[in-house]
Amino acid sequence: MDKELFKKICDEVIGNERISMGIGTLGEKSLHCVLKNYYDLNTQNHEIKINGYVADIFNGHEIIEIQTQGFNRLRKKIPVFLNCYPLTIVYPIPYIKWIYWIDPETKKVSPPRKSPKKGSPYMIFWELYKIKNYLTLPNLKFKIVLLNIEEYRFLNGWSKDKKKGSSRYDRIPTDIVDEIYIAGPDDYKLLIPDTLDKEFTSGDFHLASGLSKNTSSIALNILNYVGCIERIGKKGHSILYRRKN
Repeated sequence: MDKELFKKICDEVIGNERISMGIGTLGEKSLHCVLKNYYDLNTQNHEIKINGYVADIFNGHEIIEIQTQGFNRLRKKIPVFLNCYPLTIVYPIPYIKWIYWIDPETKKVSPPRKSPKKGSPYMIFWELYKIKNYLTLPNLKFKIVLLNIEEYRFLNGWSKDKKKGSSRYDRIPTDIVDEIYIAGPDDYKLLIPDTLDKEFTSGDFHLASGLSKNTSSIALNILNYVGCIERIGKKGHSILYRRKN
């Protein structure tokens, strides 16, 4: 992780537009563009066609895909890419997020409001479930990137304050906080909270991870599938899990 390089790329990609004109002339994929340049400064390696699909980055020996959401979109790409080269999927997660609201008529931008929720690496489980059958394939890797982000949204939702159901205009990264590298099935143990005992239930995982109960069940399904945990019985009405060494 190189904070100085990341900040430099943010400044180059975003420029001064967000300061001088609020939302300025920012595009819809600032986050994607920053990460693509951060993981490979050589723009000649960007947007390379491989067997009918376009890779975000191909450096001659590895493919890197920046996927901000919707891993289901990767289902067709993954087997094609892995048949040629190792594949790393980069998944950004907002750690601290500041929200700006844009009036779609006047284009005025509100002062920022800090979101009360902090992001965590565990948020990737929902996306991993969409490509579960690929997770144990050789040479499929993940980089979970925690970022501080400014999010711009239009006040065009269906609620009285126009916020619920609103559409997002852009997400602008301002700082890189952490990277978690999943290079193989054994590394998924990095996504098990340290505060958990060796044996635990779905409820314990829910409290330790901060995920919803539904997403906690999905997380345990993934961790069991890749072999990081195992089911060993029941504790009351709950399934009891144990970490594998």
